[in-house]
Amino acid sequence: MKEIVLTNKKNGMAVLILTTLLYLAAIAGCVAGGFILDESGSAVLLIVSIVWLCVGWFPYCGLRILKPQEALVLTLFGKYVGTLKNEGFYFVNPFCSAINPAAKTSLGQSGDVNAGNQKSMTIFSVKTGSNELQLTNKKISLKIMTLSNSRQKINDCLGNPVEIGIAVMWRVVDTAKAVFNVDNFKEYLSLQCDSAVRNIVRIYPYDVAPGVDTTGDGIADDGSLRGSSEVVASRIRNELQEKVAEAGLEILETRITYLAYAPEIAAVMLQRQQASAVVDARKMIVDGAVGMVEMALERLDETHTVELDEERKAAMVSNLLVVLCGSHDVAPIVNTGSLY
Repeated sequence: MKEIVLTNKKNGMAVLILTTLLYLAAIAGCVAGGFILDESGSAVLLIVSIVWLCVGWFPYCGLRILKPQEALVLTLFGKYVGTLKNEGFYFVNPFCSAINPAAKTSLGQSGDVNAGNQKSMTIFSVKTGSNELQLTNKKISLKIMTLSNSRQKINDCLGNPVEIGIAVMWRVVDTAKAVFNVDNFKEYLSLQCDSAVRNIVRIYPYDVAPGVDTTGDGIADDGSLRGSSEVVASRIRNELQEKVAEAGLEILETRITYLAYAPEIAAVMLQRQQASAVVDARKMIVDGAVGMVEMALERLDETHTVELDEERKAAMVSNLLVVLCGSHDVAPIVNTGSLY
């Protein structure tokens, strides 16, 4: 389906004024024809005026108003005739009908859809007894809109369940494809968004893990959901764009809005991170303590302050490491006698 952009002249105001004047003339003709029945042309004038009063409203059905960044897809007896895209006051064939299958769809996103129990894009409603007639707007918004899908629970490449949520900035670029190629382009976008997120997230670990290839080149790398969020979001956007191209949609940007371990393993993973942090801290402390002991022994040898045999050096190293690596304050013990 190829989009046809109509370049109709904006004759809406002229048709509105002309139709209104003809209505006023028809009312005047009815009045004049009713009072002047004895003349030859009065009966014809009266009949023409009554007929126009009955059918003269029909041109009003062809009036269309478009705001900036709005489009109207028109069909005539089931055949696609074109799309109005420029803002203005138009007059089109009154038999043309506007098509927008996603007019009532609510996805909890910005733009022309509302969350909750609100009626989407309702112009007005008329209650007749127990029935309620609602007329919905068939215009398609061409503005940039943001879709924030619900959080998904997905297993990463290591099998750990994570919860992730993304925001998608998108817009309609081909109204014909959006209306005729898919049943409902908003629901189609939402479902494809879930699929693209699942396909990309399962490639990455939550945190950096050894021996994991996230690029597909056969070489292990440091890619992760937490550390490579920009790369992950870009890959999600590219895959999503391929899926929704046939629906006439353009994906401008995707952003990760929420990322965390699933509740059932969050506490365990927190303990694991804490243990890893403690090990790294202890390793740094030990490396520093060993360097300080080596420096102390070298200084003693250079200055010849005291001569230490191997056994006394070992005792000194042990005492210094206990003092430097201990997590509590050390109570010194003064030895006034011999070490032997």
